[in-house]
Amino acid sequence: MKKVIVTGDDFGLAVPINEAIIEAHEKGVLTTASLMVGGEAAADAIRRAQQLPSLRVGMHLVLVEGRPILPREIIPDLVDDDGQFQARLFRAGVNYFFRPGIRKQLESEIRAQFDAFRDTGLPLDHVNAHNHFHLHPTVFNLLLKVGRDYGLKSVRFPHEPPLLSWRCSKKGLVPKLVNHLLLAPWMSLMKKRLRRAHMRFNDFIFGLADSGAMTTDLVLRFLGHLPEGVTEIYFHPSKRRCPEIDRTMPDYRHEEEFGALVSKRLREEFQALSIQRIAFSDL
Repeated sequence: MKKVIVTGDDFGLAVPINEAIIEAHEKGVLTTASLMVGGEAAADAIRRAQQLPSLRVGMHLVLVEGRPILPREIIPDLVDDDGQFQARLFRAGVNYFFRPGIRKQLESEIRAQFDAFRDTGLPLDHVNAHNHFHLHPTVFNLLLKVGRDYGLKSVRFPHEPPLLSWRCSKKGLVPKLVNHLLLAPWMSLMKKRLRRAHMRFNDFIFGLADSGAMTTDLVLRFLGHLPEGVTEIYFHPSKRRCPEIDRTMPDYRHEEEFGALVSKRLREEFQALSIQRIAFSDL
């Protein structure tokens, strides 16, 4: 049976994003959202989610390109002089892996974000990470370790089938294949560790290679080529441009992604193909 988790990421980053996620759930196909607990509009997102219990909410763990929960003096090796996480992803990844002393600070920040989510009173649907940084071995290990203390049961598994992805988007075949081959050993180990930890996770994902460009036509093609099992399709919707978007994701087509989520064509295609829309907590 084909099941789809439809996720909106960056919930809490900005009010226009929050508005889009709520409307996409109430009037469209979105089933769950990933909350940035340290986001500039997190309080607004939490208030909206508390008034809409049918929207399942998970945590979007932020350890790069964002603002931490803890003050700079507690995590000095994780942030710059302005108290922001490293924006250079490769440099951050190297530091997290090769500097053992940094792991205690990482664990403290991860725990602080779990604490902040628990304080919302919202049930924890899932956890993933900004820029998929839970793929990083150090972060993944700490996520499982800390998550156990907070009842973590579901984690996004970012495996996008490269040939299916290319068949739908008709672009980037070589990079998709290379990326798949490079990550395959770690993804296999990650899946085994998730199972060993009794975590629920999706089988496949779409939106990884086409992040920021999940238009109605592209998503319709994904639905038409959907594999058996549980697939997560994730989006970055917004009702309008705003400084937070222009600063962090200037090339993303947020409004078009919102349009896809509330598209009548998409709703009808889910029904026509008998695809069940679920959240992680339904697994």
